[in-house]
Amino acid sequence: MSLDAPGSPETATAQRNGRKKSITSRQTTAAYILIAPFFVVFVAMLVLPLAYSGYLSFFSRQLIGGEAFVGFANYVRAFSDARFLEGIGRVAIFLVIQVPIMIALSLFLALALDSGRARGSRFARLAIFIPYAVPGVVATLMWGYLYGNDFGPISQLLRGMGLSAPDLLAPDNVLGSMMNIVTWEFVGYNMIIMYAALRSIPEELYEAAEIDGAGQLRTAFSIKIPAIRPAILLTVIFSIIGTFQLFNEPQLLSRIAPNAISDSFTPNLYAYSLAFVNREINYAATIAFTLGFVIMIISLIVQGLQQRKGAKA
Repeated sequence: MSLDAPGSPETATAQRNGRKKSITSRQTTAAYILIAPFFVVFVAMLVLPLAYSGYLSFFSRQLIGGEAFVGFANYVRAFSDARFLEGIGRVAIFLVIQVPIMIALSLFLALALDSGRARGSRFARLAIFIPYAVPGVVATLMWGYLYGNDFGPISQLLRGMGLSAPDLLAPDNVLGSMMNIVTWEFVGYNMIIMYAALRSIPEELYEAAEIDGAGQLRTAFSIKIPAIRPAILLTVIFSIIGTFQLFNEPQLLSRIAPNAISDSFTPNLYAYSLAFVNREINYAATIAFTLGFVIMIISLIVQGLQQRKGAKA
């Protein structure tokens, strides 16, 4: 058996491989050190609270005996709770009506800006996006003032024109008023996501379409929209999550329309009321987890339908 000489090719290769492994090991260690603060915050602020909430949902606080383990009794109560189910139905209506309108409007604006025919496109992008930069609380308070039946500019303007002013915060109208607020807030956000996806489409596709004689409308439906389907799906998923988490709008508008908005108007508001008003911490955790499961199921259904549609296409 012979040993490799110090200057042999085998020895040099082994030394190079050793140095590469050492460098890779140091880089891996440095990467873990750099992302460690994120994982610490993620676990402390998200994972642990979720785990604790899940733990609380299996218990019930009683006047005699303190907390007692009740298993899935809280979840059975949630699925038979009329107030919770009414809130789910209300946000489902919100989802079916508001989300398609918002997504369609965002897509139209993104396509219009990407076409290059809109004048002042930079200013238009900024103007459309600015409402998203306004805090949700401020936006709701602003629109609440505009909706006011006695003092709101909308009502005063209609009365000044000799028309009857509708009560936009009446029980029959308040859900539509919230839809308008949320649409105003998030159209720009969704538009930016779609516009960024449109800008990443290769120019060769547009050139081929132009050679084939395709106009702007045909290019939009045959090239642009199919190419940004993942971005559209992303905005739809975000919108579904945001719809079921609706809180700021009903919570703030309830101050000026208490007869139209109850403390269980949306599931999120109901969970808040249970936890911080009624002091039913365990049942509030159950409502929150049940709402999370509902969001997850609907999001998976939408994603599955979109993937099936994409596979057929």
